[in-house]
Amino acid sequence: MTRKLGKSGPTTSSIGLGAMGMSDLYGPADRTESIATLRAALDHGVSLIDTGDFYGWGHNELLIAEAIAGRKREDIQISVKFGALRDPAGGWGGTDNSPTHVKNYLAQSLARLHTDYIDIYRPARLDPRVPIEETVGVLAEMVKAGYIRHIGLSEVSAETLRRAHAVHPISDLQIEYSLISRGIEAEILPTARELGIGITAYGVLSRGLISGHWNKARAGEYDFRNINPRFQGENLDRNLELVEKIRALASSRGVTVAQLAIAWVLAQGDDIVPLVGARKRDRLEEALGALATTLSAEDLAAIEEIVPVNAAAGARYNDYLMGDLDSEKTSA
Repeated sequence: MTRKLGKSGPTTSSIGLGAMGMSDLYGPADRTESIATLRAALDHGVSLIDTGDFYGWGHNELLIAEAIAGRKREDIQISVKFGALRDPAGGWGGTDNSPTHVKNYLAQSLARLHTDYIDIYRPARLDPRVPIEETVGVLAEMVKAGYIRHIGLSEVSAETLRRAHAVHPISDLQIEYSLISRGIEAEILPTARELGIGITAYGVLSRGLISGHWNKARAGEYDFRNINPRFQGENLDRNLELVEKIRALASSRGVTVAQLAIAWVLAQGDDIVPLVGARKRDRLEEALGALATTLSAEDLAAIEEIVPVNAAAGARYNDYLMGDLDSEKTSA
């Protein structure tokens, strides 16, 4: 099953695999199982693999390169985010999307991925010091030179999306979208559709919170979710109560919580490709089961009643990280 990412983007699998957790931010991962999961995804027809050059300081790209070695490159779409700055201790140092640095990031990603081109290349966040027109301009040069095939964006506002698209066609916007993260519906999603830009939706299980597998003991040391408001205190209690309501509905439909949540995103439009962050083969198999889950109008209405807009307790990032999201800014 495939979907096309916007008018100018590639045709990809209907579900993509986000590889971040195999290298960073969600605590330790099993390298052998990660590679096996990446290969299993490809075997199941998942052609879109999403990464970032800052995930594990390049580790994630090297992992993907090893997993796809020997496969037909043209059968795989690799999406890479760039621009996030890291320090040796694992901290974050802001964003740099200046043209000179974009070319430097790209050269390193091409080397780590052992490839001549990247299918979709995108800034991870908007750099407030660099006009989006400058960043997209240098990316357009790299498209012309053959180093990247398509230009994407991530977590930007409707206004920024319009400005970028005026410089060069944008294939897709990568942004959080799930049953409990629906902020894009008001302005960003309609704008993307007006411009013919696809959506790659990350966080479709809200970092595992609405996977049906999360419990209070899950997050260990060095896990990003420890600083996420939705995973803290009373917010977590309220959100897990919400998950149990979703579980009851899912069970009545003969599917898992995760499958229902992913199927809901799939049902929001053929221009949306959910990214699942499975790190193990069994979770990948479960997630792909969503493709066989058809939600009726009655199902969607029942889900809406259980999980209305703004049903989640807590913001999707802490205050500091929310401040980096151009997508959270609204038009005047």
